[in-house]
Amino acid sequence: MHPAVAVGLVFGGCCSNVVFLELLVRQFPGCGNIVTFSQFLFIAVEGFIFEANFGRKRPAIPIRYYLIMVAMFFTVSVVNNYALNLNIAMPLHMIFRSGSLIASMALGIIILKKRYSISKYTSIALVSVGIFTCTFMSAKQVASDSSLNEEDGLQAFMWWVLGIAALTFALLMSARMGIFQETLYKQFGKHSKEALFYNHALPLPGFLLLAPNIYHHAVLFKPFQVPVIGVTVPIMWFYLLMNVITQYVCIRGVFILTTECTSLTVTLVVTLRKFVSLIFSILYFRNPFTAWHWLGTSFVFVGTLMYTEVWNSLGPLLARWRKRPKQQ
Repeated sequence: MHPAVAVGLVFGGCCSNVVFLELLVRQFPGCGNIVTFSQFLFIAVEGFIFEANFGRKRPAIPIRYYLIMVAMFFTVSVVNNYALNLNIAMPLHMIFRSGSLIASMALGIIILKKRYSISKYTSIALVSVGIFTCTFMSAKQVASDSSLNEEDGLQAFMWWVLGIAALTFALLMSARMGIFQETLYKQFGKHSKEALFYNHALPLPGFLLLAPNIYHHAVLFKPFQVPVIGVTVPIMWFYLLMNVITQYVCIRGVFILTTECTSLTVTLVVTLRKFVSLIFSILYFRNPFTAWHWLGTSFVFVGTLMYTEVWNSLGPLLARWRKRPKQQ
């Protein structure tokens, strides 16, 4: 498949996925568990048919390793979605999750004993300052919400602090999972589609612990009557279905991109996709976003691009473009 198609899948799938997720959480802030369960179930069923061949294909990586990876992946997915129920706005959610480079570098130094260049440390410092700026300004907004009395305002702020703690935990757990996955791929080879299936299929029994919450929101997703034409449409179920489908398109697009392009290109595409999603969320859903938030966001994305050393790659490309023969 042409890389341009993969880029289109990433932008189309991932950006629209964020839109449908925000439509869901604005109506039902605690619906993260039913969203996560639906995504896992869809990808697990697709993988069981097309990757595992209805269970007849033996995994290349032993199941015991997948069980460890799955425990981390399940925890990260549930905690990230549940954080939206803790006064965390979608723009802050996206910016905070963009700080995965910080967690990856920190755990890489501690666990793998890696060492990095000065430019890498500088880029991580920029990302850290950006995330701190956005988080600090969001904290001020939550604490000074004029629609709440003092007691409710303090309670809302404490829930927000818990949400930040949840996102931080998920960030570190995701980085640890990445290191574990990296060591597995070195030992057994890369099996991305297989890992995608087992990471979504094996955690399904764990959702039994969340069954009451999932059932509660399934009951809340009542049909919606479309004005004028009077047709009853289960609008929240439609949003959920589209969220699941676009999540699958997003994941498949990233998978195809990793097979067709370098890791640098993948990182650049994913970073730009996050920026587009952030801009759309701010403009379309009118999420509160001050000049300080924009400054922090710019630090995060510039730091991410510095880390991937995209400027070094763009330099030769621009030089070749300038030297191209001019058409008469």
